Amino acid sequence: MGAPRLDRVDESLSDALRRGRALLAQAERIVVLTGAGVSAESGVPTFRGPGGLWKSRRPEELATPEAFARDPRLVWEWYAWRRSVVATCAPNAAHLALARLALRHRDTLIVTQNVDGLHHRAADDVAARSTEPVGPDRAYPLEVHGAIHRDRCSGCGRRTPGGPVDATDEATLPRCGTCGGLLRPDVVWFGESLDPDVLARAFEAAARAEVCLVVGTSSVVYPAAAVPEATLAGGGAVVEVNPDVTPLSARANVSLRGKAAEVLPALLSL
Repeated sequence: MGAPRLDRVDESLSDALRRGRALLAQAERIVVLTGAGVSAESGVPTFRGPGGLWKSRRPEELATPEAFARDPRLVWEWYAWRRSVVATCAPNAAHLALARLALRHRDTLIVTQNVDGLHHRAADDVAARSTEPVGPDRAYPLEVHGAIHRDRCSGCGRRTPGGPVDATDEATLPRCGTCGGLLRPDVVWFGESLDPDVLARAFEAAARAEVCLVVGTSSVVYPAAAVPEATLAGGGAVVEVNPDVTPLSARANVSLRGKAAEVLPALLSL
């Protein structure tokens, strides 16, 4: 889907785009916070709410340490299915625009609440097509809730790329090549704490950022929702992209109403 042309959008969005562009163009340090809305146009389901049931079970019944301890085969079967669904989705224009921003603007950090891995794939895609000798890692996001495409050892904590999982029997589940412990998806489950080192990096970047770009998040889930607050507290500006009004909207310097895949390419065409 293409970016909206400034002569075809209403005046308020046109003005907001100009102001947002000006803030980003002047910024040397940028932090980006993304939520589910950035992946909506890629077709990534939420796996929660209406239609989010799997075999008559809710995600809250499966994405817990207790569920994994009780029946790791069942939990892995659900995550193997989720991986297969996400694998059919592709990064959209919003992911690609953010990857291009991070690759060309050295001091940019993408912080995401999503576990779908689409920011990673967008970074790989953009870097592969770039004529500049820049590795994709500069556009890899800081994932505060983990990533569904990685495994983590339930014993030693070692992280490895996720592969196909045979969940037909507990004996066929993946195990750590280092300690032999049972692997689990590298995501933060209900009842678990977020990684303090990851949070520290996110808030350190936000506190020193001149602009925090907030995309597709409801701004109600803490502690991630406090990332733009850290930028504001440090004297920086906040640019919000969301189809709906959020609790952050009144405090944002610029608030653009629209879908991420439509607005970001226009906003970031600096």
